[in-house]
Amino acid sequence: MNNHTCYACFAIPATLLLVLMVLFQGTVAQTQAQTLLRWKQSLPHQSILDSWIINSTATTLSPCSWRGITCDSKGTVTIINLAYTGLAGTLLNLNLSVFPNLLRLDLKENNLTGHIPQNIGVLSKLQFLDLSTNFLNGTLPLSIANLTQVFELDLSRNNITGTLDPRLFPDGSDRPQSGLIGIRNLLFQDTLLGGRIPNEIGNIRNLTLLALDGNNFFGPIPSSLGNCTHLSILRMSENQLSGPIPPSIAKLTNLTDVRLFKNYLNGTVPQEFGNFSSLIVLHLAENNFVGELPPQVCKSGKLVNFSAAYNSFTGPIPISLRNCPALYRVRLEYNQLTGYADQDFGVYPNLTYMDLSYNRVEGDLSTNWGACKNLQVLNMAGNEISGYIPGEIFQLDQLHKLDLSSNQISGDIPSQIGNSFNLYELNLSDNKLSGIIPAEIGNLSNLHSLDLSMNKLLGPIPNQIGDISDLQNLNLSNNDLNGTIPYQIGNLRDLQYFLDLSYNSLSGEIPTDLGKLSNLISLNMSHNNLSGSIPHSLSEMFSLSTINLSYNNLEGMVPKSGIFNSSYPLDLSNNKDLCGQIRGLKPCNLTNPNGGSSERNKVVIPIVASLGGALFISLGLLGIVFFCFKRKSRAPRQISSFKSPNPFSIWYFNGKVVYRDIIEATKNFDNKYCIGEGALGIVYKAEMSGGQVFAVKKLKCDSNNLNIESIKSFENEIEAMTKTRHRNIIKLYGFCCEGMHTFLIYEYMNRGNLADMLRDDKDALELDWHKRIHIIKGVTSALSYMHHDCAPPLIHRDVSSKNILLSSNLQAHVSDFGTARFLKPDSAIWTSFAGTYGYAAPELAYTMEVTEKCDVFSFGVLALEVLTGKHPGDLVSSIQTCTEQKVNLKEILDPRLSPPAKNHILKEVDLIANVALSCLKTNPQSRPTMQSIAQLLEMEIADII
Repeated sequence: MNNHTCYACFAIPATLLLVLMVLFQGTVAQTQAQTLLRWKQSLPHQSILDSWIINSTATTLSPCSWRGITCDSKGTVTIINLAYTGLAGTLLNLNLSVFPNLLRLDLKENNLTGHIPQNIGVLSKLQFLDLSTNFLNGTLPLSIANLTQVFELDLSRNNITGTLDPRLFPDGSDRPQSGLIGIRNLLFQDTLLGGRIPNEIGNIRNLTLLALDGNNFFGPIPSSLGNCTHLSILRMSENQLSGPIPPSIAKLTNLTDVRLFKNYLNGTVPQEFGNFSSLIVLHLAENNFVGELPPQVCKSGKLVNFSAAYNSFTGPIPISLRNCPALYRVRLEYNQLTGYADQDFGVYPNLTYMDLSYNRVEGDLSTNWGACKNLQVLNMAGNEISGYIPGEIFQLDQLHKLDLSSNQISGDIPSQIGNSFNLYELNLSDNKLSGIIPAEIGNLSNLHSLDLSMNKLLGPIPNQIGDISDLQNLNLSNNDLNGTIPYQIGNLRDLQYFLDLSYNSLSGEIPTDLGKLSNLISLNMSHNNLSGSIPHSLSEMFSLSTINLSYNNLEGMVPKSGIFNSSYPLDLSNNKDLCGQIRGLKPCNLTNPNGGSSERNKVVIPIVASLGGALFISLGLLGIVFFCFKRKSRAPRQISSFKSPNPFSIWYFNGKVVYRDIIEATKNFDNKYCIGEGALGIVYKAEMSGGQVFAVKKLKCDSNNLNIESIKSFENEIEAMTKTRHRNIIKLYGFCCEGMHTFLIYEYMNRGNLADMLRDDKDALELDWHKRIHIIKGVTSALSYMHHDCAPPLIHRDVSSKNILLSSNLQAHVSDFGTARFLKPDSAIWTSFAGTYGYAAPELAYTMEVTEKCDVFSFGVLALEVLTGKHPGDLVSSIQTCTEQKVNLKEILDPRLSPPAKNHILKEVDLIANVALSCLKTNPQSRPTMQSIAQLLEMEIADII
């Protein structure tokens, strides 16, 4: 009996223990579930957490079946993974202390805001922590050093600062110390504006990945990271770190990826980098480093990506780069490195990008570069390279950019140049090249920029240069070129920024065909031997803002219109016998031996000149007012009475707008020719007998109603358009007031407006991501020009998708300047409301102050509309009401298009989305300028390769 009793005594406690363990585990699971539910309740409503509910059929409350939650066999939470879900809210109400067995916390790529919980260090078993790509801010909790089991720690792309210096808080409060000590500390880097990475982070000795890039850390890199002997990936780029790189880091044997670019690091780089580890990525660019680069960065031969650009490095190019076959991308530009272009580099089958520009590299160009079959960019500008250009370089199928400018290269330009079909930019300027320009250069059909200036090139300009149809910049100045200017240059319709043929020995007459360059901004043909008269066609180059024809043998009358209205006397000086009404020139004999006749059916529509046309504009506007007032008391004249037009019938400046042809082309403005209508005018398509097509905007000013607003709009539009010349701004050819009609004559855009294209499902598919990015860049460029290059600045006031017109190649043109205003210093900046609702800046609800930031807001709405495919009304409203501005890119992109397949396109779209968000800030002063936006898109998008 006693034995049985004894066994029973032991059996009962064991059973109780088992029951207690089950109850305890159930209690833990229930507590964790309740904690997660409380956190959910503190967050905005979001469908991703819909599964986080209490199941009425379950006997116990468990979170193990909820989305993003994983439990162990005992029912306790071990993983919380809600990455890429768009999760919004804060971590403030997530009690981490109830998850003692948590191994993985992954919340990357979300919309989280606020601070990282101070008690995050309680997760003593945590192995993986990723909070990257959110909107987290505040300081990095010191308790993070307690996460000794973590092997991957990623807090990148937030706005986190380091831990604050405890000297600022001597009393334990959350306010900094007062007095001189506090003020002194606030002036240094460990301030409330940013803090240091705690040295205690070296306690996390199991780290294999540490990513803190894209935050706001100050101060030095902790030397204690040398304790993390397993560390393979170290990313601290794009912060405000200073001081030298600790030598202890360079001695870590497992390092493969080190990214420290865009900081304020200084001193010398440890020479041990690469000696102890197999580096694959090393980024040191955009710091303040001095001294030599580590010679053995590619000792293992595995280095793929290496950048040290924009520092003050001296000494030789690392010797190990010669035998480094894995290289893919190298950027060493803007240092003072020495070496030899033909000795310090080998053959790199994977290399796509090599930039050694603006260093002190000598030697010849090696034929080895021709063996780098995947090379896309080779930039060696600003060195001391000599010898010849090896023809093998032009055998590279993928070469997009070749810049060898500002060196000592001599010899001929190889005829193989015609094989580089994909070349986008070619710059061989400021060398000692001789010989002729090879005719094969005409094969470069994709070339956008060609600069052969400041060499010793001889002979004529090849006619084939007119075959480079995409060329936007052409500079052949400062050579010994002779012969006549090929008329084929007039075929380069995309020439935009400059055509410079100055300082040569060119002779003959200026080709009339140059007048076809309707997008050109700057033309320089000075210091040649050109003869004959200045072609009238040059005055019809509507986009020209500068012209220089000085030091030639030109003679005859200078055209009176277009660019010659605003050119300087020096631009025409030192010629043979030029005359005209420009100061510094003698007046011409006004007798016209040929009479005043012109071809009856030829339509010549000149640009409305900015200075010389001011008087005509004023007279024309007075005529409009007079005409509209008087029209009530007289019958309309017959259209056939053209022999004696009134003084305001046709406005012209050294040319004609044939009024009758406009009337005939539109059948007296028949509705079937209508292509658009606005509040102040109707737009018609006018196709002339000679094949020219124009858009005619007819002012709404009928006989029963004098619309003063229409007249004011007409005045604004003319004033704005006479002072703007830009590739992405619609061209005004002239205006006319005759008979019953007052109208403006514009360049015709056959693809209509952007709003209609986005609205149509078929057309929207034609607007792929690349085209949409190009459209946004075009609008950006135009608005930047209006705000920052016009004097005074021009504010559009109605930037919207309906006012963005698209040409046949889908290039964007800003139109409808009826509400535009110049920010003149002596005029009021207050006005009545203008613009389109849904695009207008919020401050216009309570103030009518005209500023360029109104256009910036409208641009932000437009950019989002292009990305989303529709007007982003609700999205804009939600952004305006949110403290943190961020959107989930995948959720907003136009669903009619496939998501961007290429990584660089996705990066460009993401960049534009972020730019658009910055434009929608409620405070106008917090919005960027259009100039800064234009520069950012130009640099960043061009740099994404």
